[in-house]
Amino acid sequence: MLLLSIGIYLLLNVFLGVWAARRVKNTSDFLLAGRQLPFYISTAVVFATWFGSETVLGASAEFAEHGLLGVIEDPFGAALCLILVGLFFAKKLYRLNLLTFGDFYRLYFNRTTELIASFFLVISYFGWVAAQMVALGIMLNLISGLSVTVGILVGSFAVIIYTFMGGMWSVSITDFLQTIMIIGGLIFVTVVIVQKVPLVEVLRTVPANFFDFVPAQSFSVTTWLNYFALWITIGLGSIPQQDVFQRVMSAKSEKTAVYSSLAAGALYVTIAFLPLLLALYAKVLYPELMRGDTQLLLPGLILHSSSFWVKILFFGALISAIISTASGAILAPAAILSENIFKPYFTSITDKQLLLLSRVCVLMVSVIGLIMALLKSNIYELVSSSSALSLVSLFVPLVAGLYSKRLSSVAAIGSMVAGMAVWLLALWLHTTINPLLFGLAASILGWGIGLLWPPSATGKQRLAASNKELSLPNQ
Repeated sequence: MLLLSIGIYLLLNVFLGVWAARRVKNTSDFLLAGRQLPFYISTAVVFATWFGSETVLGASAEFAEHGLLGVIEDPFGAALCLILVGLFFAKKLYRLNLLTFGDFYRLYFNRTTELIASFFLVISYFGWVAAQMVALGIMLNLISGLSVTVGILVGSFAVIIYTFMGGMWSVSITDFLQTIMIIGGLIFVTVVIVQKVPLVEVLRTVPANFFDFVPAQSFSVTTWLNYFALWITIGLGSIPQQDVFQRVMSAKSEKTAVYSSLAAGALYVTIAFLPLLLALYAKVLYPELMRGDTQLLLPGLILHSSSFWVKILFFGALISAIISTASGAILAPAAILSENIFKPYFTSITDKQLLLLSRVCVLMVSVIGLIMALLKSNIYELVSSSSALSLVSLFVPLVAGLYSKRLSSVAAIGSMVAGMAVWLLALWLHTTINPLLFGLAASILGWGIGLLWPPSATGKQRLAASNKELSLPNQ
């Protein structure tokens, strides 16, 4: 009966996604929902896109094992990212009226910068896509007994269908439903579980430093640098990503883009505390679950101790979180592939052909994500590596493009290449300080050195054009 209920819910999402696909008339509809999303849907889309397997399964496992310091990266860093986007990036980006983040790097720098940035953008998503597919496989394995591999294939197929058909419109409509399911389901399940044992008794079982929000050790530069890295991995690293850009650009107005980002950030960090609390109860009520795969901590809690309706609500909320994140993670790199990497090579391509190309790219991204999902199964690590990649390569040129008075394509390329190269080297060397800090430092240095080259005439012209567009009235 549980499997049947979840199956019906998956089919409902596919139906809604295909129904929403009727709104897709052109590439702008497919990639940005025609820039028509009202505040409540825009907020739901931003929230549901990030509230996925890494929050419910990955972060809860980290919290149970390492306490509050284990989840600085997500949900705290993730919520920080959404708030920073709302405060400093949404307005400026919305006024540019672009389809993708790759377009931004072409507008402010040049075609070469666009290609390099687009490549880094695309590869940064594969781990994220794979993480959601792994989570779907794990859930279907628990519910139905299917192997994780078969579960990955079955669950991913449902997401791919409606993302392929309706793009951002399908993602938006299904995300709205899924947000309701996530919030309602988690609240109800938490209330039921908390009634089993008083919260005060549960809190007595945790170590004294379990809720430390900052490192408690004596002052150590390495410790504090690594703590800072936890905040910025997603907090800054996810700002220059296509999924965030798409949600900003899909809002119906500049104000909607700003307010929905802020609201989603506040909603994210609030609702994210529910799976953390449930993980704490799971650790106390069923300590044997800590001896297995801790990513299964919350599902194990629900399967061991809850009524049928609680199981339906929990797994419905969990699968909602996973498929909403998966659809957004698939669409984002597909948009970059079609618009910034393939389209420039087809000089006479029509919008209808570009729409088809975008859908083909959805399939390409899905296949690569599936391959990665079958090779690696740690959800938290898959997501973390994706955000770190974009931080060390794309963040500095983005900030410089929006806020610097001097632009240089040499500086942008130098920043991206230096950041990526040093980050990979630090990963290979297994440095005691988080490798992304070395990558970020190299990215900043690469930008600075690149500015020593005199800007070209085209660079100056692009700067003037960018400033002109930023001064346009609200569209």
